[in-house]
Amino acid sequence: MKQGNVFKFLVNGEWRTSSTGKTMKEVTPYDNTEAYEFQSCSQQDIDDVFKAANKAQRSWAKTPLWKRAEYLKKAAAILRENKDEIATALVKEIAKNRKSSVSEVVRTADLIEYTAEEGTRLAGKLMTSDSFPGQKRDKLCLVHRVPLGVILCIPPFNYPVNLCASKVAPALITGNSVVIKTPSQGAVSALYLAAAFHLAGVPAGVVNAVTGKGSEIGDFLTTHPLVNCISLTGGGTTGMSVCKKVGMIPLQMELGGKDAAIVLPDADLDLAAKAIVSGAFSYSAQRCTAVKIVLAVEPIGDELVKKVVEGVKKLTVGHPEDNSDITAVINKSSADYIESLVMDARQKGASEVCPYKREGNLLWPTVFDHVREDMKIAWEEPFGPVLPIVRVKSAEEAVEFANRSTMGLQGCVFTNDIEKAIHISDELSTGTVQVNGQPARGPDHFPFQGFKDSGLGSQGVYFSLEAMTKIKSTVINLRQESYPMN
Repeated sequence: MKQGNVFKFLVNGEWRTSSTGKTMKEVTPYDNTEAYEFQSCSQQDIDDVFKAANKAQRSWAKTPLWKRAEYLKKAAAILRENKDEIATALVKEIAKNRKSSVSEVVRTADLIEYTAEEGTRLAGKLMTSDSFPGQKRDKLCLVHRVPLGVILCIPPFNYPVNLCASKVAPALITGNSVVIKTPSQGAVSALYLAAAFHLAGVPAGVVNAVTGKGSEIGDFLTTHPLVNCISLTGGGTTGMSVCKKVGMIPLQMELGGKDAAIVLPDADLDLAAKAIVSGAFSYSAQRCTAVKIVLAVEPIGDELVKKVVEGVKKLTVGHPEDNSDITAVINKSSADYIESLVMDARQKGASEVCPYKREGNLLWPTVFDHVREDMKIAWEEPFGPVLPIVRVKSAEEAVEFANRSTMGLQGCVFTNDIEKAIHISDELSTGTVQVNGQPARGPDHFPFQGFKDSGLGSQGVYFSLEAMTKIKSTVINLRQESYPMN
């Protein structure tokens, strides 16, 4: 898997170095010391990977389903056995705290096992011609799902193990081969996932993983003629760019959100405040499903803000190995962008009820009250520990405000009136609405999708199995009508 301290990439069952000899180095978000060094793959390397994946896919699709499931379960076991080593990579690469890093690996193993079981239950159906008006029963249609071919899996930096497996496992169990493009930050963590399948004995060429800068090889990957499907989790700009460049292939995309928490006057404010603090600041808010804005329906604004501030003050800030609640954001560019949103809100008069503080890439949790529409933080996704609170006069105003966002991943509403909750859920233009709980991806078998600029298609185990297959039908024409009898 590595030569000295330099990690290799996986192609056709072999760990290789780049054909150009070039490598990349990544630094830790929290102190900018070197974390890992890995290959900077060339277009020739990528060509080799896709050729291997394409060749291996047809024989993999002919592997019995129960056997494919066994490979997946073995990979899950390998992840559990090596959870601490993989967690160390997550801590170093993306500054996720130790407890959450271990949890991500274990959750991933659970996801892979569940996918293996669910995949074996993915069934076809038999259709008969006489169910359509005027037709005789002289045609039988066998309908089943077949693999798409080679799936390009592009996970994000924030969940490089779990969100990679959420693409890879459904692809494999349905007979596809995969090419993983690891994130530039989080590359080694994703390579560990590929290694688990490799060590589980998955045949050569079925699971491949390349490393390198997306700006250098991204277009070559996504437009490669041997790609049959792309599953991507990442930023909206990247997703939009991919959509415009690829041809007639299926896309599965999750591209971020501006998830609103709407708090009605009849809500349990203790429950709402606790969920908002957790939802807004877990993993320093570097989650697509983080609470990105609070819409407080008066007259509960003052009391809600008070409780949120109390909760924020209990958060710990520091090093990921100390299991701090708030750790460094992924890089300086991200920290600078978040700071620009903070400065804009300050200059335009927002109330800084939890003050902003920064040391390098480490940002203290910040809360702004009385945020207005003309402030950037009201609309843009900070992907960092900054929470804007907007006061509104009614539930209708809250819904109208939330729906003006160009994104629509998730939202949540806090109320003790289930009828109001259902009505608001129906009105919100988001893929998921949580009632009396924070936005969340999971459990991993739940559907997960975004509306508007937040994505295409749906994820979640069963829904990913469908997304990575296509319908094929075989029609048997009978010489005479035939009807089953008892």
